[in-house]
Amino acid sequence: MADIKVSDTSVYTHHTVTKGESLSLIAKHYYKDLMEYKKIFEANRDQLSDPDKIEVGQVLVIPNP
Repeated sequence: MADIKVSDTSVYTHHTVTKGESLSLIAKHYYKDLMEYKKIFEANRDQLSDPDKIEVGQVLVIPNP
């Protein structure tokens, strides 16, 4: 049995959280829409349990639009 995982970076990018950022501000930067923060939250459920609690230095997956 094989457990193969392929990271296809053509469908996402990474973003390192800096001081003062929120998921909505990050969404505005990448998608031009604050409400798209939900996409980022869902893509990072493995490390986020609350969209209002992100930490400086976290590396988030940003799905391509």
